[in-house]
Amino acid sequence: MLVTEDDADLRPALEAALRGSGYAVDAVADLPAADEALAVNAYDCAVFDRVLPAGDALEYVAARRRSGWHVPVLFLTGRSGPGDRVKGLAWGDDYLGKPFAVPELVARVGSLCRRGRPGPAPVLRHAGLELDTGRYEARRADRPLTLTAKEFVVLQHLMAARGEPVPRARLIAAAWDEVAPPATNVLDVLVAQLRRKLGPPPVLHTVRGVGYLLR
Repeated sequence: MLVTEDDADLRPALEAALRGSGYAVDAVADLPAADEALAVNAYDCAVFDRVLPAGDALEYVAARRRSGWHVPVLFLTGRSGPGDRVKGLAWGDDYLGKPFAVPELVARVGSLCRRGRPGPAPVLRHAGLELDTGRYEARRADRPLTLTAKEFVVLQHLMAARGEPVPRARLIAAAWDEVAPPATNVLDVLVAQLRRKLGPPPVLHTVRGVGYLLR
């Protein structure tokens, strides 16, 4: 499941409570990070704080709903008046006012996840590349690419970013499950191998001091 909450104290607490109840959780702090997560993962349900740095999550979810996104959503908010609840339930599936009891949130999430139906795995296309995340197939200009599991995950995150730089630490955490510390050169070795497999002209570029991007 996906949790989008900008409160630096509440976010890890929610993640820990949900993981402790047996859920696989991706927790992010803002809507751009939620976009990236939703581009590469299929979730049974999602939890959104209403007010986030990049805007109102209700409007974000409404826009996704109009494009055919049907993942069950629980909104968290300090706006708990009747009018706010009506608006929230117009686009979401549940609405929980702050402050709330964590066990209640876990129970509501359980109900929503049971409603969720896994949709088709996304096919990512960017910079002349195509990545079928359901079949674990990659192509460039109709040429099949033979990738390792870690190369596939790194390319998946780069394609989901759609031309924006992806930090080294995020790629390492995604591909190595945080086993390899960011100070090692494992990512550099993998990127060099991936560049050879992608072939010319080069599309995978280094952003010094940040990470990598596709262009």
